[in-house]
Amino acid sequence: MTAPPAHTPTASHEGDTPDAARLSGRWTLRHATAISQALTNLPESVRALDVRGVDRIDSLGVLQLIRFARRRELPFEGFTFDERHRALVAAIEDVADDRPKRKREYGVAAALARLGFAVTDNWKEVLALVAFFGEVLLKLLRMVRDPRRFRATATVHHMEQVGLDAVPLVALLCYLVGAVIAFLGSTILKDFGAVIFVVELVSIAFLREFGVLLTAILLAGRTASAFTAQIGAMVSREEVDAIRTLGLDPIDLLVIPRVLALLVMLPLLTFVAMIAGLLGGLTVGAYGLDIPPEAYLARMQDTMELRHFLVGLVKAPVFAMVIALIGCLEGLQVEGTAQSVGERTTSSVVQAISLVIIIDAFAAIWFMEMGW
Repeated sequence: MTAPPAHTPTASHEGDTPDAARLSGRWTLRHATAISQALTNLPESVRALDVRGVDRIDSLGVLQLIRFARRRELPFEGFTFDERHRALVAAIEDVADDRPKRKREYGVAAALARLGFAVTDNWKEVLALVAFFGEVLLKLLRMVRDPRRFRATATVHHMEQVGLDAVPLVALLCYLVGAVIAFLGSTILKDFGAVIFVVELVSIAFLREFGVLLTAILLAGRTASAFTAQIGAMVSREEVDAIRTLGLDPIDLLVIPRVLALLVMLPLLTFVAMIAGLLGGLTVGAYGLDIPPEAYLARMQDTMELRHFLVGLVKAPVFAMVIALIGCLEGLQVEGTAQSVGERTTSSVVQAISLVIIIDAFAAIWFMEMGW
């Protein structure tokens, strides 16, 4: 029988220690099949390996030995290597544990673990948002003391971008939603002969809730994503690092103009949304419910209260601050790749819309309990 070549990977038993095996040959990628066969043929009684007889070894050989140790539940530290190979073995052993798991774990424990990690990540996002809010407030106070830091041109540009350019979309959407609310209310109120109460339904709904909420949701999808994409692109092109290198503050240049623009324009857009929603209800009342425009307007004048308008308008600056902070923070957290820009943009939209709805729900309950 022909003996195997000297460089062929082999594994043989030690004479005095039956629970140990001695390796020899070249444990490299070229002999991958022979390496796997040699390790598979070792009996279950083998508990240690002497690798000092190996002439040459590469990353595949080390990984095969690590896999063999894990499959047999053996301590890898018990394998003896030649001094020439210790640096390679140590480097590969350090990164071997960082490889992702091949398949996802299932079961109640795994689901609870994933839920715990998700809650932890969300809590970190909340803490980051609160810290960023404090930093922006501090920089705003500094700008009040030093007005030269105020970027008027950038602020006016963003006011046009987030405000004037969004007027047609906000007005059209709120007009149609006002019409839909009037139609839905009339289908119920007709059964009671109280179609005229559609006026109160549309007015109160849009003044208190729908006007500011629809506007905030639209700007959360339109403006928060734009802020994240713009700042994220600057981060990926290292423009933000260049700003810091020049001794300037990215918060002053990039964040505060956007925050101020949204703080000014969102209440104005909310007012436009309220007017558009009321006009939608008026249109349906005049042409679909046989309510004369004069009667509709007279009823609106008699039943509309200033407190409903103030309740809706007072929430606009809060929503503006939330949307602007989330959009800018997610943009600054971009890690420099195009994939990161897309992920952060999606995250900013989801977070902004979710927080706007949550805050509006709590505000509605609070105002109701306070009798406002």
